[in-house]
Amino acid sequence: MIIDEKEKTMKMVCEYYYIPKDDIIGEDALFICEEEEIIGVADGVGGWAKRGIDAGEYARQLMNNSVEAIFFNNNTDPKSILKEAYMANAEAEIQGSSTACIIRHNNGILESVNIGDSGFMIFRENKFIYKSKTQQWKFNSPYQLGNSKYSDIPELARAMKIAVIPGDVIVLATDGLFDNLFISDIEENLKSKSSSFSVAFSLAELSRRYSLMKDRKSPFSKAAAKAGLPHTGGKFDDITVIVARINSQ
Repeated sequence: MIIDEKEKTMKMVCEYYYIPKDDIIGEDALFICEEEEIIGVADGVGGWAKRGIDAGEYARQLMNNSVEAIFFNNNTDPKSILKEAYMANAEAEIQGSSTACIIRHNNGILESVNIGDSGFMIFRENKFIYKSKTQQWKFNSPYQLGNSKYSDIPELARAMKIAVIPGDVIVLATDGLFDNLFISDIEENLKSKSSSFSVAFSLAELSRRYSLMKDRKSPFSKAAAKAGLPHTGGKFDDITVIVARINSQ
């Protein structure tokens, strides 16, 4: 259903912050299309570095292609955008692979698609109410789009819709955040920050600090233990965070 601008009562307003792991570029990527209220993140899979391939290039082009799909082809369906972006990477023969998550807000309805362990959470009155499901073949091996015979395809991505209301906060991020912050950490952060303070910056910096702690229990160490692979501390990684607020118009 297409909603006329005059009929819209809600709008998604976003801020972002990115901390690369080792250099000024890193392997994560993101986009924000304010006019269409569509946002996305991607996380290039670092294992490709062993083959001399920068998976960050795959992630960056995936997000660039998503923006082109929106503005040049008038595509606003998240799963269709992701598929179009994937096909463009394939045609360009870009090597590497990436997880991804794209969200569109349409007057109180969030439409999303995610593949792998990039995803989002929704908070209402600073309380957690929803988290997108992670897709992984095994611990620390997420589904990932790519051009190799071992990579996955957009048809495996999970698409869903969920209603939101004014005041809701969406935290869209790569696993650099989710592997290091528990839901309670994010809730406490949302409670302690005023609307004028960058929550995205605060969450990213907190994730980075916790990722360097060797003796702190983390979501990553908890998942590792469940998989029979003991790990202490956080997971040092690129960290990308988009924080989106649903406002009344």
